[in-house]
Parts: sequence; structure tokens; C-alpha cells
Amino acid sequence: MKLTKEILDKVRNIEGFPLGKDEDIIALSDPPYYTACPNPFIGEFIEKYGTSYDESTDEYNVEPYTADVSEGKNDPIYNAHSYHTKVPHKAIMRYILHYTKPGDIVFDGFCGTGMTGVAAAMCENPDEDFKIKLEQEAIQEGKTIEWGARRAVLCDLSPAATFIAYNYNTPVDVEEFEKEAKRILEEMEDECSWMYETNHTINGTSQLSIDGKPMKGRINYTVWSDVFLCPNCMEEMIFWNIAVNKKTGKVLDKFHCPHCGLLTDKRNVEKARVTIYDKALGKMIEQVKQVPVMINYSVGRKRFEKTPDEEDLKLLQKIEEMDIPYWYPTDRMPEGYNTEQPKKSHGITHVHHFYTKRNLWVLSALFFKIKPLRLKFLFTSLLTRSSKQARFLAKNYFHGGGGWVGTSLPGTLFIPSLNVEVSPIFTFKNRISTIKRINAKVNSAIVTTSSAAETLLNANTIDYIFTDPPFGANLMYSELNFLWEAWLKVFTNNESEAIINKTQGKGLVEYQRIMERCFKEMHRILKPGRWMTVEFHNSKNSVWNAIQEAIMRAGFVVANVRSLDKQQGSFKQVTTTMAVKQDLIISAYKPKDRFVQDFVRQAGTEEGVWNFVRQHLERLPVTLESGGRLDVIPERQNYLLYDSMVAYHIQRGATVPMGAADFYQGLKQRFPERDGMYFLPDQVSKYEQKRMELELNEQLSFLILDEKTAIQWLRQELSKEPKTYQDIQPKFLQELKQLRHENMPELGDLLQESFLQDEKGRWYVPDTSKQSDLEKLRERRLLKDFEEYKTGRGKLRYFRTEAVRAGFKDCWSKKDYNTIVKIGERLPESVLQEDTTLLMYYDNALTRLGD
Repeated sequence: MKLTKEILDKVRNIEGFPLGKDEDIIALSDPPYYTACPNPFIGEFIEKYGTSYDESTDEYNVEPYTADVSEGKNDPIYNAHSYHTKVPHKAIMRYILHYTKPGDIVFDGFCGTGMTGVAAAMCENPDEDFKIKLEQEAIQEGKTIEWGARRAVLCDLSPAATFIAYNYNTPVDVEEFEKEAKRILEEMEDECSWMYETNHTINGTSQLSIDGKPMKGRINYTVWSDVFLCPNCMEEMIFWNIAVNKKTGKVLDKFHCPHCGLLTDKRNVEKARVTIYDKALGKMIEQVKQVPVMINYSVGRKRFEKTPDEEDLKLLQKIEEMDIPYWYPTDRMPEGYNTEQPKKSHGITHVHHFYTKRNLWVLSALFFKIKPLRLKFLFTSLLTRSSKQARFLAKNYFHGGGGWVGTSLPGTLFIPSLNVEVSPIFTFKNRISTIKRINAKVNSAIVTTSSAAETLLNANTIDYIFTDPPFGANLMYSELNFLWEAWLKVFTNNESEAIINKTQGKGLVEYQRIMERCFKEMHRILKPGRWMTVEFHNSKNSVWNAIQEAIMRAGFVVANVRSLDKQQGSFKQVTTTMAVKQDLIISAYKPKDRFVQDFVRQAGTEEGVWNFVRQHLERLPVTLESGGRLDVIPERQNYLLYDSMVAYHIQRGATVPMGAADFYQGLKQRFPERDGMYFLPDQVSKYEQKRMELELNEQLSFLILDEKTAIQWLRQELSKEPKTYQDIQPKFLQELKQLRHENMPELGDLLQESFLQDEKGRWYVPDTSKQSDLEKLRERRLLKDFEEYKTGRGKLRYFRTEAVRAGFKDCWSKKDYNTIVKIGERLPESVLQEDTTLLMYYDNALTRLGD
């Protein structure tokens, strides 16, 4: 198949169409399996490999995957090409094997390097040790694994990402690849090796060969150092000479000026600068002065080191004065967060400034000679290693450790004060064998370059979604990928990039809106009753809440959230939205069409509530194990079932027909309860069987942050046995981590409002029949507080969050969306963005006012 300009015209208006000339987009593509633009051949791929969905005959019924997943990153496939974030394909395989069967189609809307595609294909031919490991685990759990390849649709906004993903998921003629790579290497050696020659010296004495001429060595890499100016005498100081202890490898925080003896540090010195003529730009530019300080080279099979001598400096000067005879990118770096660091710290404003002159020369020669896309994949894998981003880690180097040369600071465009100029010829030669291993058996994935918000896929065609989306402001992908894309000549259209970025004018609200649109598209293309797994690397509660809100507003129902404990290598249940700042695994499902239709008809009725609960309980895990014990499943407890029910109603604009107490009482009447969790009748026997085998981890860890979590904590404590105030108070104060804005009632008031006392003065959880009256009294008090918030002006500094929640709930039932928005705007932004309930009411009230 061919990609033509006429075909491009048909997809040109698809969201995320990249920036670049048509001929460059076509040159970078390999249709039908990869296009560096929205892929017009996706429909044919689905038609060939997909299966149609018919709810009347659909028997799919799978619980969320809740086992611990801990797979290392030291894998040849994983390490073949660097990228800012990657989930190991073996970890993704576990999810795919759980949720799908052979032949199913998996979708990843933020595919990055395409590890989801690799995982889908490797379900047919896994690593033997890994296969044995999984099968042993399956036997212990009483399960079977259906081995066999799955197909994948991989989507990303970045042409660099999809190009890498394509190469990871495409078969190649290994012999032809190696033959062509070695041919190019030989040409490069003949043409450019003179740039990496140095005189072999021992103790400063040049060594002579048999013919009496200086013996030459081949440079592997050269260490370059920043030059600083002493603030006292203004003389130049080479950072390598003054700050690096060659015995310990330690880089000193403070150092002495070699000229005047002043003790200073990097914060109090300026970098020396040089003004040079940039031939590519045709003008004078100013950059930070860097000088070569150490050369590592080889003579035969032996390696040596030397300080650059006069001949080495002459060679560098000669190269500087020559013109590079090949094309190389000279694009100006875009304005942004990551691009500011190299501009400010080293005067690096354009792509070609990231390379020394000779490395730029060799890279441009390589790029000119390379034609096959797999060799371009090898080429892009060299770019970071061959740039000034490559750090020299002195401590690792002088102590003989690994990772001391050629590594950049992840997720940045940082230029270090000690960087390593690694010969691209040297790296190209070493990476041939690494890239050779990346060889898919068949074309099992199709790759498209577009926004995940518009995919060209038909509705209800995808069997499972695994995705690792952008997370707020952590990584600026379009900025970080600019160096790769400048060489590929096709750039990210960042208008719809899901990111928090001041330069792009995108805050948390814009990020959430873009993510919501992406998840809506994923909801549209996923078959009903199927699952989406979202891996989310979080650092802010507000960003986590934005993602969770986007998922729910898109139509998904979150069934399980687990956080990865990196220290223990295991997952824990997330019991509060404030306990994140960790890696999260979110399991969400798309409700079946019949349920959605029934809900629309029954919205705002008790029947609708219990239909939702039945459907939701069906999707929740029945048992969870960790450390040889059964875990309590928070999503099966009454308060989280109530929260899920309320959220489902609010997201669909429906009135919530009952309060928590009536809901709890109805749960008790309709569903079997075990260990504080609720089940469907056919799930109970499975749980009881496990309960007989394993002890229960009864204690869920709660942070007492506000009134709601305080009541949850008290309910957990008092459900075991009645306790006096004196019994409760010491432990309550120990767990209390009250939020600064929270005007929380005293412990005694909390007990009075939500619990009952027996004749001995002990507090206990009221039975459901009495709980309704208590709730009504408490709600009356909360709404009284809320009335006070409605009368004031300006930002609310201290308030009772439960009163705001109760007020929003009351306003929603009265369709008073205006008051919700007004009060929401008076709340501190951080509070609104970090409280899932308040954010849900506020966002949906805004939507209703806009309709």
C-alpha cells in the first residue's frame, strides 16, 4: 500500500495531524502498519483481525487484575531505545493475558515506544523463563493461561514516539539489516575516522610505530568541562581541574580558585562565555565555554587515557573551520519548560548546538547514508548518547562502576558541567547487535500518529485498553522529543498535547479537559463490559483527581485503584484520594449497553441505584491476597459503594435518590455481607472458601485528614467492639493529619453526630434502622453551616468540608447549579482540585450551566 498526498488530504483535519512537509511524512511512514500521521488504514486492520460485538451473545466476564506486578527494566528489548517513560512489556503482558484471549485487539492511546504492542505479540512466544514463572503463578491461583498473540492498535501524538513504536513492533530481515549496517559502518570508518584519531602517549611521551611515525589511537570518547570565572580575580577556572577529586571521584561542592585561592562554589561563579560564528545560522552567537579535559582511546584491544595535547586541539580547530558536507537540522528550540535550561545554562538555542562539531558531522553523514527505517531507528537511538546531554559521572567512573558515561538526565534537556562526547561511530558499531534483537515475528500492531481523542476507529471494536498517559507537568513530551523529530523532519502538533505547561497556556483545567476527551474516545471504541487499565505515575493529588474525574466523566466506572509500593515491590489498596503521590494502577470498565439504557430510564429512582450496585459488584474483585493473607476490598465496603453510586448519578446529571443511611440499610437487605464487604449471592461461596484458607488483614490504613476520613476511621474502629471516648482518643490523635483549611469538629462532636452510646458510655456503630435518623440530624447541622458560607464574599480560608459536600449535594438535588459554582469558586483552588467529591459536583454543575 502507498501513502499519497491525496490520502493525506483525507486525514489532514484529524486532531493531532503532525507538523511537517507531506513528503517527509510519507518518507517516514511504512503503510499500512505505520503512518507518521493519522493512519487511514486502521479500518482495514480492524476488519481483518477484529471481531464484532453482540451483547445478546457476549459472555465476557472478567474481574479486575489485582495481583502484584513487578517486572524489571533490565531487558535487551526495553533498553534498545531510550524514552522518557516506559512500562516494561513483561508487566503489560500480565494484564493482557488476564483480560484478553488470543486474537483480541488491544489499544494504547499514549503508546510511547509501543511496549503494549510488544507485550501483545509476545503473548505468543514469551521468554521461556518468564513463561514458566507465569504458569507456576497461575497454577497456585487455580487459573489457566491462554497463550497466543493478540493484535494492537498503537496511538501517540508524537511522531518520534510512533516511529520508535513502529520499529519495536515490525519484523525485519536481520541478515540484511546487519549487512547494510556494517556496510555503512565501513564507509563511515573510511570517511570520518580521522576525526577521532589521537597520538598514543605514555606519561606524556608520544609513542612511535615501526615506521617511526607517531602511533595513533582511536578515540572512544572525550570528556568536556565547563569553564568558570573566579568572582574575585576574574580568571578562568576549568571545572574538571578544580572540583573533581580524581582519587575519590567526588565532585566538590566548594573549590579553590587556582589563581587567587578564593574558596567558592557553583552558585557564586559565572560561566565563561565565547562568541563564535555559527555558519548554519549565518551570525555570531554566544555560548558557554567548554574545553576537552580527558580522552579515552583504544590502541588495538587496549584502552588508554590522556589529557588532550596540542595535536588534539589542532584537530578540533581544523574541524571547526571546515564545512559539514551533509544536511543536519538547524531548527530553533521551541519556547518551553525543558528548553529553557540549555538556553540559559549554555546558550544552546538550536538543535545543532546540542552536538560538538565532529559528532554533528558524523551524525549528518550517517543520516545521509541510511535509508531503511530500521537503520534510522538505530540512528535515533544514538542521538542522546552522542549529544552534550551525555553526563560524565565522575564518582562511578573513578570507582569502576557502571553508568558513568553516555547517560543523560531523564526527562530533561539538561547540559551537565562535565559532559561526554561519545563517538557516534563507536556507538553505532556497539548498537548493531542490540538493535538486531528487536525483531517482531509478524506485523501484529498498527501504529497511528494522532491525538487519542480522534482515532478513526469504529465504536465497540477494541477488546482491552492498557495505557500510560501523560501525568500533568512531570514530562513535556513535545519539548523532549524535539531533538529526535528535528532529524526525522516531522514534529508533534502540541495543540492537543495533554500536559500542564505555562508556555502552551495549559493549566490543570485544560489538562483535565484534554484527558477527558481522550478517555471519551477510548470509551467509545471499547466494547461494552470490557476493561481499561491506566498506569499513572503521580506526584500531585490534584493531578490524580483530574485523571480520575476525566475517566469517570468519559463514562467509565472505576472498580479498583492500587498503588505501587516501590520499596516493598507490592501494591496496596488506595483508601483515600489524598494518599497518592505513588504509582497507581486504575482498573475501570465500560458498562454494558443494556445497563446504560436501563439507567437512563430509571435515573433518580431506587431501582436505578440497586441495578448500578449489582452491576458494580459483578465487576469488583471477589478476593485480594497479599503476604499470604486476604485483604479487605475497600470498594466492596458500604461507604465506597455509596460514593461510586453517587458519582455515577452525578456524572450523568441524575438526582441521587437516597442518602447514605438509607443506602446502607438497603445494602444490608439485598446483598450478603462478609467482613464488612458486600457480595452478589454467587460470589459469596468463592469468598468464603478463600476465607477458610487464609487469615484476613482486617486493618485498612486510614489517614485522618478531614471529617469524612475521621468518620470512616471511627466506623472501622467501632465496628469491632464498642469503645469509650478514653479508649478512642489517644489512637485518634495519633492518626490525625488534619488539613490546614479543615474546620473539623472535636472528636466528641463527631461521635455525637454519627454514633450511639450504650448504657456503659461506650460508643458503637448504630444499626441501619437508626442510622437514617442520625444522618438526617447531622445533615441538618451541616446545611446550617453551609448557609453561612453562602452569605460571605471572597475566598473561604477555614471551613467544614463535610458541610460544603452536604451543601453541594442538596443544591444538586434542587438543580441549583449556580450556588455550587459560586461556592466552588470561593474555595481555595487546591482544595477544589484535591477533593474528588467537590470537584465532581463543581465540574458537572459547570457543564449543566453551559448546556
